[in-house]
Amino acid sequence: MPTKITLIIDNPANPEDFEHLYADVKASAEKFPKLQRLESAKVWPKEDGTATPAYRTLDLYFDSYEDASAAVTTQAAGDLFGALVESKVPFKGLFSDIEA
Repeated sequence: MPTKITLIIDNPANPEDFEHLYADVKASAEKFPKLQRLESAKVWPKEDGTATPAYRTLDLYFDSYEDASAAVTTQAAGDLFGALVESKVPFKGLFSDIEA
């Protein structure tokens, strides 16, 4: 079954600094083995000026759960998750079964 890993990244204290780091995060994600597609998105700000529920999402698509599971054990994944942890910006990760 096709599988997607979604990273939901909370609002950073300093978005400009985070964007510099995020370039490295995205570059690491692009090196995941058997990655079929990568989708990066920035959450739209709320019209009333209050904080958004998240700052960014990063979706990584794979042909199978096994491919996705193997990819998160690689050096590229270590680099990606290490950079996010170092940024001190909270994030969540989800593995999803893609339904047609």
